[in-house]
Amino acid sequence: MMNGSEIWKIGMIVMFLALTMLISADEEVLGSYNLRPGERELAPGDEGADLALLQRELADRGYYDGSIDGLYGLRTEEAVKRFQDNYNLVTDGRLDITIQKSLSSNKLASKYSVSRSELMTLARIIHGEARGEDFRGMVAVGAVIVNRVEDHRFPDNIQDVISEDGQFSSLMDGQADLNPNQESIDAARAALTGYDPSRQSYFFYNPEVATNLAWISQRPIVQRIGGHVFAR
Repeated sequence: MMNGSEIWKIGMIVMFLALTMLISADEEVLGSYNLRPGERELAPGDEGADLALLQRELADRGYYDGSIDGLYGLRTEEAVKRFQDNYNLVTDGRLDITIQKSLSSNKLASKYSVSRSELMTLARIIHGEARGEDFRGMVAVGAVIVNRVEDHRFPDNIQDVISEDGQFSSLMDGQADLNPNQESIDAARAALTGYDPSRQSYFFYNPEVATNLAWISQRPIVQRIGGHVFAR
């Protein structure tokens, strides 16, 4: 019969192995939330990380000159039509499965190079700030952080953006210390591909719990996703 010390040691080993499996997941495995092109037909009005990856491929081939945002707008439609016309396809502006497979490189394309540690840091903040939101809402929170990295008003890396004083409540209440689940990791990857449901927002808040509405409410509101308001 095992004593208390042995049980404690076994428990710690199990926790360590679980965390190791979580962190060491192959970054080429894109997850299960529309991250891999070719799993659905895409058309104007759609959005998703799979579309962000395809926008990047279209841009690399000289067909697309818009932002890599995962939103199927007019520029994306025109790029697809140019691609279709160049290959003597029906120019309907839709990305069917065949076209997606011809474009897709089947690898995770990031807006910029990030380490596994940065990916997990972003996932932890998403998990702490947006756990319980739908996948789109979780990606939007991650996209706000990515947008800040690319804006001169904020630090130029994920860790420093997150570490700025008073920016993320999950750092203050300990929620960011929780291990992110797979959905949060997938949301972080999606935000890093360029999928931006926040529509280029730099701020988000929950009006039900926010304590500094006098300042944040003065920011131009872009939209609301779930419990969060996104603003510029």
